Amino acid sequence: MATLKGKTLFITGASRGIGLAIALRAARDGANIAIAAKTTEPHPKLPGTIYDAAKAIEEAGGRALPLVCDIRFEDQVEQAVARTVEHFGGIDICVNNASAISLTPIDQTEMKRFDLMMGINTRGTFLVTKTCLPHLRRAENPHVLMLSPPLDMKPKWFAGHVAYSIAKFGMSLCVLGLAEELKRDGIAVNALWPRTTIATAAIRNLLGGEEVARMSRKPDILADAAHLVFCQPARSFTGNFLIDDTFLYEVGGVTDFDQYRVDPAAELAPDFFVPEDSVPPPGVTLAKRDVRI
Repeated sequence: MATLKGKTLFITGASRGIGLAIALRAARDGANIAIAAKTTEPHPKLPGTIYDAAKAIEEAGGRALPLVCDIRFEDQVEQAVARTVEHFGGIDICVNNASAISLTPIDQTEMKRFDLMMGINTRGTFLVTKTCLPHLRRAENPHVLMLSPPLDMKPKWFAGHVAYSIAKFGMSLCVLGLAEELKRDGIAVNALWPRTTIATAAIRNLLGGEEVARMSRKPDILADAAHLVFCQPARSFTGNFLIDDTFLYEVGGVTDFDQYRVDPAAELAPDFFVPEDSVPPPGVTLAKRDVRI
């Protein structure tokens, strides 16, 4: 089985949730993880700091470097990347996980919130990838992964939350362009997105609370899917917009998806942005979309 032992991952937003799950999965292989995130003090609604994450990563078998970094600011990203390279000797994998969300219609969207989402989601993804690029070019099997949706340009994915959708699809547009642009360098650029809601702080605090969290999958499914992406040959596996369970089923041979459910007795809530023609693996059924939030 392929391993990430000795590989260095630069992961944004890795102090909790999906980013931390991806880090912990890589740590079990013995990987090095740079945790680029802002949280240094505990928050009552957002548990976890970069230091808590570093401890968990090292307990899982990896090496950790906690970095205070707001990816909206070029100097902070440059410093974080430089410290990662100085500490671990390079960067093999760049994971653009950090994201801001506000599901508000246009008349309820403050421009500072619009700027925040664009600054973190689209601009931050572009900036982090750009800054990691010289080091990825020297890596043996370099990967860039965006936690962003397929480019299914339907009005329903935009209406009611245009600002968030623009910012999130901006991450996916980076995949579309950079996969082609960096192909000659042998750098893989892919997107990964969940079929269902994932039980994170965002779900609990913003998108339905504990009821929807119970209908969600654990972040582990995205961690396993990301690990599988990183084990693919970078020169040939690029430009893909992957849905977690389909990718794990078709490429990883995974058939037991109950292991990822928060509550096996609850219906699964579908996530935003999953194309209608995306067929779940055998045995996977979802609740009607209108019960998601």
